[in-house]
Amino acid sequence: MTAKNKKTLLKAQQGELDAVLMYRALADTVKSEADAEVFRRLAAEEGGHAAVFKALTGATLKPKKTLATLLPVLYKLMGRRRLYPIIAKFEYSAANTYAPVADDYPEVLGVKDDEKRHGDTVLALLGE
Repeated sequence: MTAKNKKTLLKAQQGELDAVLMYRALADTVKSEADAEVFRRLAAEEGGHAAVFKALTGATLKPKKTLATLLPVLYKLMGRRRLYPIIAKFEYSAANTYAPVADDYPEVLGVKDDEKRHGDTVLALLGE
């Protein structure tokens, strides 16, 4: 494993762990039970993604609570119509980040595809 790939995989693993807490916190904050259920499902999927990256890196990382603290506050300040597109953008960005690594690690391809689907899923909650 190249140093560049290791760095990308560790960053990805951390991001997935952080997303688990973020989506759980959003599920506990949002007004819509339908949105909450989607966020709980996304949290579980992000946990699976973190496990994929852990298998590749061999590293045990701890999730950071920054996004889990910040996103519920932003939800209350901005509302879902302004916040959800930002969340989707993060998901699409992750998919783009994972694409080059997926060439070397085929198990990342499914994670990359899931991230795009997550962005689409969050935007679909807006019904637009």
